[in-house]
Amino acid sequence: MVGRLLLRGMIVGALAGILVFAFARTFGEPLVDWAIGFEEKTAQAAGEAAEPEIVSRATQAGFGLFTGIMIYSTAIGGLFALVFSFVYGRISPLGARGTAVLLAIAAFVTISLVPDIKYPANPPAVGNPDTIGARTELFFIMIVASIVGMIVAIGLGRRLAARYGSWNGTIIAGIGYIAFIALIQYLLPSVNEVPEQFSAVVLWKFRVTSLGMHVILWTTLALGFGAWAERELPQTRYRSNATLRRA
Repeated sequence: MVGRLLLRGMIVGALAGILVFAFARTFGEPLVDWAIGFEEKTAQAAGEAAEPEIVSRATQAGFGLFTGIMIYSTAIGGLFALVFSFVYGRISPLGARGTAVLLAIAAFVTISLVPDIKYPANPPAVGNPDTIGARTELFFIMIVASIVGMIVAIGLGRRLAARYGSWNGTIIAGIGYIAFIALIQYLLPSVNEVPEQFSAVVLWKFRVTSLGMHVILWTTLALGFGAWAERELPQTRYRSNATLRRA
């Protein structure tokens, strides 16, 4: 059962990757071209020599972009299916579709939205190359903290639900997660390396487009994988751990 779900997750992830690529190619790449042009003009004005183009821009925006997105989306689809197979029937009485949607929302908030609020995506020409290592570490620290906070919040919500009811338990756990994330984001250093002359409109559109790519990915996984899994698990609700292991 888990193997079939894994395969379905990877297939849906690949389909999501095609949609994400089309979106990124249409709306994201023109912004990247603008940013690269800005970077080149800034370098020329400073009298710096142009850097050699190791990989052509056409390859980056075409085959390179497609390959990277497809590998990432397919891998995320497989991981999504594995997590789904573990939590299905354990965290809520929802069916396959409901569980997939709930899981996708939690994953989007935890992995995409929360880290992006603190350290949003930047186009070329934004960011000091000397600090890329430190910025990457901070970004992954934010992701890990968000995942840990979400796991703790889910466990806390289940315990509180037994005492205060599902609705109240979920609200209390959600408030706890928000407070934890707010504290982590307050403690982590901020990063602001946007050049003064860089277009605020381009920067905003790039960040919205980057977040939109994640929305497409998780929405496709939620709806596509949920519908497919429902055909595999049509009537199963709140299965026991022993049943899951036998499957």
